[in-house]
Amino acid sequence: MDRIETYLAMGGYWAYVWSALGLTAVVMVSQVVTTLRTLRRREAALAELEARRRRHRASIGEQAAR
Repeated sequence: MDRIETYLAMGGYWAYVWSALGLTAVVMVSQVVTTLRTLRRREAALAELEARRRRHRASIGEQAAR
């Protein structure tokens, strides 16, 4: 048990080491969340653009058939 406590104390620099690791983990998780949100938003925008294009082509086809 003493070895674990010694390791976690990081030679007296525990506050710096563990806060740096914690901050790094928070930043990395926030990067993943932000990336996934942006991906979903852009996929929805792309789907909307593709739907508009299909509607536009359909209307051009109808006009040409007249």
